[in-house]
Amino acid sequence: MTRAADERGLSCWVLSEGMAGTENQCLALAAALGVTPEIKRAITAAPWRWLKSAATALPPGLLARGPDNVAPPWPDLVIASGRKCVALALAIRRASRGGSFVIFVQNPRWGRAGFDLIVAPRHDALSGDNIFPTRGALSRVNQASLSAAAAEFAPEFAGLPRPLVACLIGGTSRRHRLTPEGARSIGEALAKLAAGSGCGLLITASRRTPPASFAALETALAGAPAFIWRGAGENPYLGFLALAETIVVTADSVSMVSDACATGKPVHILPVEGRQPAQFEKFFAALQAEGAVRPFSGALEPADYTPLQDSALAAAEITRRLGPRKTPHQSG
Repeated sequence: MTRAADERGLSCWVLSEGMAGTENQCLALAAALGVTPEIKRAITAAPWRWLKSAATALPPGLLARGPDNVAPPWPDLVIASGRKCVALALAIRRASRGGSFVIFVQNPRWGRAGFDLIVAPRHDALSGDNIFPTRGALSRVNQASLSAAAAEFAPEFAGLPRPLVACLIGGTSRRHRLTPEGARSIGEALAKLAAGSGCGLLITASRRTPPASFAALETALAGAPAFIWRGAGENPYLGFLALAETIVVTADSVSMVSDACATGKPVHILPVEGRQPAQFEKFFAALQAEGAVRPFSGALEPADYTPLQDSALAAAEITRRLGPRKTPHQSG
């Protein structure tokens, strides 16, 4: 089996149940470590995922279910996330006899003592010697990625008036709803902002934005100076973050807000319908207390805060804990 490794020979697996949000956080951490991981999409098979003793008794090959083979040689690093991967990640650590340094991203809910490190947001309120708290979600947004994106996309947005405002629009989730009426209201508020401030708008939706809601948003923005990404061509998401002077984000996504706050630019939060989970409320309250976010008031306001650097800080902690093992080269 070929193992993905960096130039120093440090091999790494990203163990994922295939959900984009959690897998991207694992990939962000791998990038910050400077390793190129092999992605393993596999989960703990039923009924073992509900029988916690399976993680301490069964081999990974018996536990694993999914499109990818989970077998030795075991990698130096495993970066896992997703509750369906917990038992499998612990089984890999046991099978490797501690040779694999196993990191879990987000709260695994059980088996915490079995991981070498758990990287979880501070609003989960976990504590312990193997817990590394983050301010938000792990992100690939850093100064190096922003600089590269700015150079690539600057010509494309050159015709828009300044300042530029990036608008990151989420969608419907288990707890949130972006209805056509709600999307129309957001579009009207952004069009009013552009008319009053003279700004140009950079608009992108997410995979969760319902088509009818996106259409209502577009209708409301008719005539506003805006670049609207409709999914064709290269995704300008990083270019939006790099070139905007202010960022507006809907309140349904910790990941999008974390990306925005990694820039150090003013971040304004747009409300969406639904019941905000307590953990979301803690997340937003902590960032607002630090000056990183504020509710959208219809005006552009300055901000002064320390940008989120969770991926780089977590990578530094992993490198420290690896000690005399092979040390990855960290990226900026």
